[in-house]
Amino acid sequence: MRKLERRATICMLLAAVLVIGTLLFCVRFVRDGRDWALFYGNQGIYTDGMLSSGAIYDRDGALLAENTENGIIYNDDAGIRTATVHAVGDTRGNISTSAMSVFRSKLIGYNLLTGTYKLQGKNEDLTLTLDAEACRTAYEWLEPYDAGTVGVYDYTTGEILVMVSTPAYDPLDPPELDPDDDSGLYINRFLSSTWTPGSIFKTVTAAAAVDRLSWQDFSYNCEGTRTVEGQEITCTHAHGNVDLPGALRESCNGAFSLLAEQLDPADLEEYTERLGLTHQYDINGVKNAAGSFDFPGDPVSDGWAGVGQYNDQINPCSFMVYMGAVANGGKSAEPRLLADSDIAMTGQMLDEGTAIIIRDMMLQDVAEGYGEWNFPGLSIGAKTGTAEVEGKAPNAMFAGFLTDPDHPYAFIVCIENAGGGLDNAAPVANAVLQQLVYGE
Repeated sequence: MRKLERRATICMLLAAVLVIGTLLFCVRFVRDGRDWALFYGNQGIYTDGMLSSGAIYDRDGALLAENTENGIIYNDDAGIRTATVHAVGDTRGNISTSAMSVFRSKLIGYNLLTGTYKLQGKNEDLTLTLDAEACRTAYEWLEPYDAGTVGVYDYTTGEILVMVSTPAYDPLDPPELDPDDDSGLYINRFLSSTWTPGSIFKTVTAAAAVDRLSWQDFSYNCEGTRTVEGQEITCTHAHGNVDLPGALRESCNGAFSLLAEQLDPADLEEYTERLGLTHQYDINGVKNAAGSFDFPGDPVSDGWAGVGQYNDQINPCSFMVYMGAVANGGKSAEPRLLADSDIAMTGQMLDEGTAIIIRDMMLQDVAEGYGEWNFPGLSIGAKTGTAEVEGKAPNAMFAGFLTDPDHPYAFIVCIENAGGGLDNAAPVANAVLQQLVYGE
């Protein structure tokens, strides 16, 4: 009898171990099954370490890349290959934010129930929101410069139409880099970099001033320099007497340093957060870099921070979304790269009335400042930036939006060490937008 009891106990223990083991396996299968199936040693989906399934297309059906057993087949056009390499990826997996890396499971067609086996007998294809021709235009205009990025998106749907970063390379002819290379060749500057914004940040200071100050009564007589606690905040020239719209149009450092002084540092900090400039967006699984700002409370540092210098750092993608909110009544769509993904809107970044005021000021910047003839046929509002970089030529910045209901686009152009924003970044934006709107 005792033997039967012992045997029954042992059987119960073995059954318990089996049940516990099965439960643990099920938990790990759900949690880690994707990694098991997509392991690089899986010869059913990799050939010589390279993915052998799935294709990537642009919004118009142009092939960007196709994974085959014989390697990756890219677009026939070298310009498109180079322009989209940071978005699509290369054969070596060097770009961690690329579609090849981030959407690997989608390209393979992994499913929790069927694994990598597709019942319909084919692998998944991805359609990106990108416009390949507009990306090529952006690359061609950026190529002469050391480095830069262009981003354009639809602020009503979130579709990223242009996402180009330079320096870039043809994925069919990848370079061999020195171990100490610091070019940032594999970095998608649109998503993963931060920049001193220069005067495009004045739109942020202006928004805070509209809400927190009697901005209609603001007036400043610019003589070319403003002395604060014995230190000079300089402008390119004397602007004379300016109100807030005039200060934005003339990009008057003195006026905006005074506005920053009149605002509480907490106001400026609040608006960088409220406008999404310290936020990371989840772009179908890819997170962009967060901006960073410092408003220490002394008039000189806060003054320079208010004009977009000091320790200000913006991410191009986040600033582009803010530009969309200015154009769209204070909120805009969150950016996305997959054509079949859902539309999601940001919260209310600006009160609708404030957004309209800033929008109209930026439209006026172009109409009365930069020249509408520089942007033929475009209903554009924008702000230039010339961001000072110690020991180097300034970074050229240009950010804004179109108010065309058929082409509701927000954009940003950042070019390293290029000089003035109007002379260098604005023509890039115009060329890309002309391609998107008119196909030329």
